[in-house]
Amino acid sequence: MAAMRLFPSLRHQFIPPPLHQSNRPNQLRNLSSVCCRISEPTDSLKLVMDVKERLENDHHNLRVGMYGKDEEDMILWFLKDRKFSVEDAVSKLAKAIKWREEFGVSELSEESVRTAAETGKAFVLDFLDVYDRPVLIVVASKHFPGKHNPSEDEKLCVFLIEKALSKLPVGSEEILGIFDLRGFGAQNADLKFFTFVFDVFYKYYPRRLGQVLFVDAPFVFKPIWQLAKPLLKSYASLVRYCSVEDVKKEYFTESTIPTIFRD
Repeated sequence: MAAMRLFPSLRHQFIPPPLHQSNRPNQLRNLSSVCCRISEPTDSLKLVMDVKERLENDHHNLRVGMYGKDEEDMILWFLKDRKFSVEDAVSKLAKAIKWREEFGVSELSEESVRTAAETGKAFVLDFLDVYDRPVLIVVASKHFPGKHNPSEDEKLCVFLIEKALSKLPVGSEEILGIFDLRGFGAQNADLKFFTFVFDVFYKYYPRRLGQVLFVDAPFVFKPIWQLAKPLLKSYASLVRYCSVEDVKKEYFTESTIPTIFRD
């Protein structure tokens, strides 16, 4: 999807959305994480060329073109993620490109994930949040491990991440993840898939997940989170426990509140 091309978004200055008085502290906290980007060095173009050369010499079998070893937009993004370390960017990017090929990301489509998608367990919202971020929603009570082949759930996950990223407007770089945990029970617990989701973001979509909301988490979910939290590394710090009312007031306007939170 061409919408993940990154240079246009990097050229535009981020303009914070207006602060609503009713939730000013939370918005200020969130804006600080959005605005505090890793500064881009003046020789970033040279670093991009260095990564391209290394990938060509050391990983000549990797694909070229979009999402390939010569795509400068993606190279720059992984350089930013690795704090402009050429060595680290080459290593992580080579693994990401190889994974995209092996997983068949470019072959994913609405039809290929239809069975899992029709459960309603996860979807991308048609509207952006108040920070101009695409929104990926997971309805945990509709996920039943073992009912579908785990690979189907993984394909749906990746397809929806790609779909969310394709909705990024100019000047935005991250998406919002919302886990609706109302009605979550032991039968919905799936530690393996839960860690897969965050692992995919960490390894293959770095710095794309801006925040994760755990909405109305029941007591039974807490032990699952305690097991998963150490496995998520720095991504655990993106999590915020909140209520449906918090979501409605702080992340959406009256016209863009997700239907599942209107009841």
